[in-house]
Amino acid sequence: MRVSYEWLKTLVDLPQDPKDLEREFVRTGTEVEAVERVGANLDHVVTAQVVSKEPHPDSDHMYVTLVDVGKNNVDKDGNPVPLQIVCGAQNFNQGDHIVTAMIGAVLPGDFKIKKSKLRGVESYGMNCSSRELGLGDDQSGIMILPEDAPIGVPLTDYLGMSDVVLDCEITPNRPDCLSMTGMAVEVSAMYDIDTHIELPSVTSESGQNASDQVDVTITDPDLCPRYTARVVRNVKIGPSPEWLARRVTACGGRSINNVVDVTNYVMYLTGQPLHAFDLGKLTKEDGKYHIVVRAAKDGEHIVTLDGEDRELTSDMTVITDNGKTPIALAGVMGGMDSEITENTVDVLLESAVFDNGHISRTSRNLDLMSEASIRYERLVDPNGCASVADIAAALFEECCGAEVCPGIVDVYPKVKEAVTIALRPERVCALAGVQIPEEFMVSRLTRLGCKVTPADDGNLSVVAPTNRPDLTREVDLIEEIVRLWGEGDIEATLPAARNHAGGLTLEQRQIRKIGRTLRSLGLNETKSYLFASPDDLSKLGMSEEGRGVPVKVISPLVADQSEMRRSIVPGLLRSIAYNLAHGVSNIAMYELGRVLFGHKDKSQPDEPRYVCGVLVGRPADDTWNAKYLAYDFFDAKGIVEGLLEALRIPKVRFRVAEPEQYGWLQPGRAAEILAGSETIGWVGNIHPLSLQNFDIEVPVIAFEISVASLLRLSQKDLPIVEPPTYPGISIDLAIVVDESVTAEQLVQRLKSAGGKLLCDIRLFDVYRDALRVGKGKKSMAFSLTYRADDRTLTSEEVEKTHAKLVEKVLRSTGGEIRG
Repeated sequence: MRVSYEWLKTLVDLPQDPKDLEREFVRTGTEVEAVERVGANLDHVVTAQVVSKEPHPDSDHMYVTLVDVGKNNVDKDGNPVPLQIVCGAQNFNQGDHIVTAMIGAVLPGDFKIKKSKLRGVESYGMNCSSRELGLGDDQSGIMILPEDAPIGVPLTDYLGMSDVVLDCEITPNRPDCLSMTGMAVEVSAMYDIDTHIELPSVTSESGQNASDQVDVTITDPDLCPRYTARVVRNVKIGPSPEWLARRVTACGGRSINNVVDVTNYVMYLTGQPLHAFDLGKLTKEDGKYHIVVRAAKDGEHIVTLDGEDRELTSDMTVITDNGKTPIALAGVMGGMDSEITENTVDVLLESAVFDNGHISRTSRNLDLMSEASIRYERLVDPNGCASVADIAAALFEECCGAEVCPGIVDVYPKVKEAVTIALRPERVCALAGVQIPEEFMVSRLTRLGCKVTPADDGNLSVVAPTNRPDLTREVDLIEEIVRLWGEGDIEATLPAARNHAGGLTLEQRQIRKIGRTLRSLGLNETKSYLFASPDDLSKLGMSEEGRGVPVKVISPLVADQSEMRRSIVPGLLRSIAYNLAHGVSNIAMYELGRVLFGHKDKSQPDEPRYVCGVLVGRPADDTWNAKYLAYDFFDAKGIVEGLLEALRIPKVRFRVAEPEQYGWLQPGRAAEILAGSETIGWVGNIHPLSLQNFDIEVPVIAFEISVASLLRLSQKDLPIVEPPTYPGISIDLAIVVDESVTAEQLVQRLKSAGGKLLCDIRLFDVYRDALRVGKGKKSMAFSLTYRADDRTLTSEEVEKTHAKLVEKVLRSTGGEIRG
C-alpha cells in the first residue's frame, strides 16, 4: 500500500518528519519497504511562458519558440534570457504559460533532456505534455497552465507535488490498512490522537429514482454478499482536477479521466473497489436496466479492459447485462463492452463485495492481478458499500458535473454482523508480561474503531468493527493492545517455575548437532516453503506410498502452493534451479524440516521431520594451486557417513537402491541407508528425467534421512577402546568374483570368517579385464590386518586363520584367488 504523506496529513495529524512515522509504523507491526519522494524525478522541470512562436524554416509542422524560464536561464551578465526550444505541438500560442524541461532533466522512462539540433535549429530543452511528465495520459499537446501561473518555478512546487510516499507492506489479515482512511485510523491509534476525516456528500439529487431505472439480481449470495448501484447522468468526461490526478498517481495509479479517476480515488480512500459502467451501452428491457450477478459458464468469454479475450470457467463470477452478456469479471476487471469513453454520458456505479476465495482463484488462474482483486482477496467490508457509493457520487457531481439520481439499489442477502468479544484486562497483562493500564486498552481499541463498554463481571465488552475480520477472539484484541503498547517496551522476564533449571532438551541438542555437523561438512542451511504444488511428487518421480494423502490448503495464495509438502526434495530442487538461473553453479545445501502426511481416517496429519541435502557442481572454483573435481555419489555418501558417525549411530551400512522403489534416483548411483536392519533414508543421483521437470540440466546428488530415526538410534556415549599395544600383521588378498557380488557383501563375509583376530579390512583396488580376469568378473583387493589384544601373534597363527578365512569366503561367494 502506497501511503501519500501529503494526503494522510489531511486525515490525521502527522509528525513533521516522515521518518518518525516510518519508525512508528515499523514499531507497531507495519513494515515500510521503501520511502519515495515524489517529484524527485522532475528536477530541472519548471513553469515557463512562451515569448515567441515562429514556424521552423525547414519544417511544416514544427515551431521555433523562445521560452521565458525566469532566473533559470541567464546571460553572462546574470540577466534572465529566454530559452530557444524547437517544438512540434500545435495547441499553444504566444503568451501561454507552459511546462518546460531544461537541459539536465530526466523525465519518466529515463528520457534525458540534452542540447540537440532539429533540422538545423538548436534546441535547449523541451516543452512537455502531461504524459511526458507522467502526470496523465494526455499527449495531444503540451501542458497549458493558467494565466496566473508564476514563471520559473519548479513544477513540483507549483503543483504541490513535494510529497513523500511510504510503500507499506500490509499483512493479509489487515485489509483495513489498504486504504487511506484505514491508515489514518491506524495512525490515530498509534499516537492516540483524533482523526479529522471529512468525506464529501451529494449536494442535490434529481431525476428518476435509481431503483426505478436499475434492477439488480444476485443468483448466489455466496458469490456476492452485497451489491449496490447508483446512477449518475450527464457526466462530462475530461481530465481530472489536478489534486485528484496527483493523489491517484501518488498511490500508484494512472490518471485516465475524471470518471475513472474518481472510482480509483475512492478505492484508495476507503479500500472499497468500485466500477463505473457506461449506462448507455447496457440493454434496457421493461423500462429498466437489469444487472445480474452470477457464476460464469464454462467456455464463456469476455474481453477485459486490458484488451485480452479471456475464457471463463464456472468457478468465476461475472456481472452480466440482463443475465446474458458478461460486462465485468467480478472483483477483478471490467469489460470492454461497457467501458467508460469520451462519449459516455450516463454512468452506473457499482459498489459491491464478492467472495474472496473465488476472486483469488480467478485472479491467479487468469494471471490477472488488479488493485481491486488484491483488496477483495483480503476481505472487503460489505457494510461500507452504500456509504462508499455515496462518496463517489458526490465526487462525480464535483469533478464531472454529473447529476446524481436519488436513491440507491441495494441488494444485501447476507448481512455481516459485528462480533462482540469479552476482554479480561488481567488476561491482557498476564499474556503481555507487563501491567498495561485499562485506560490504555479502552483508548487504543476505541481509536481502532471498536466499541468498548464495561461488562457486568468487571471485564470489558468489545464490539469489533466489521472492517477488521482479524478481530474475532480475545487474543486478537490482546495482540492489538500489545503491539500499540510496544513489544520493545516490555521488559524481558523469565517464566515463573519451581525447581526447574533451564536448558535445551536432549532432542533439541541433537537437532542442533545435526545442523552443526552438516555445516562443518561444507553444506549451507536453507529453508523452503511448507506449501507445495500438487504435482511435486509426480514431477520428481517419487511414489506416494508411505507418504500419506495430501493435506490441501483451503485458500491458497497461489495455485502452485495449494498443498502441504510431503517431501523436502522438490523445494530444494527449485532452490537449485533459482541459483543456477542466477549464475551460482556450485551448490551444497541442506534443510531440516517437517513434512505432512495426511490420513483419510484421521483429522490431524503426521508431521515427521527429515533432513535433506543436495550437491551441485564442485566444492569450490579452481585456483592456481588447487583443482576441484565435480561432486559425485561418494561425496554425498561421505557426508551421510560423517553425520551418522557424529551421532554415534552403530551398524551403518549402504544397500543398492532398487530402481522400482526409487524411481526418482539414477539406477546404479543410488543406495539405501541402513542402521542395523532398519532403513533410515537414501542417497543418490537424482534421475535426469526428474531434473528436467524442474528445469535443471546439471547432475544433482541428494540424500534424505528420517530425523526421528537419527534421534532414536543416536548414542550418547562411545564405547571405550584402548589403543593396541601389540603389533598387527597385514596381508593383501585379491579375490575374483562375479560382477553381481558387491564390496559390502565381501566385507561382511570377511568379517564373519576372520573371527576376533581380524581387526581391520580395507578395499584398495577393483580391477576388471575380460582377458585376465574373465568376462562378467572383477577382482577386488583387500588389505587385511590381524591383531590380538593380549599377545603378539605368531606367523603360524595368522597363516592358519587366514587360510580358513580364504576357504570360507571363496566357498560362500563362488570366487577364486587372483594369481
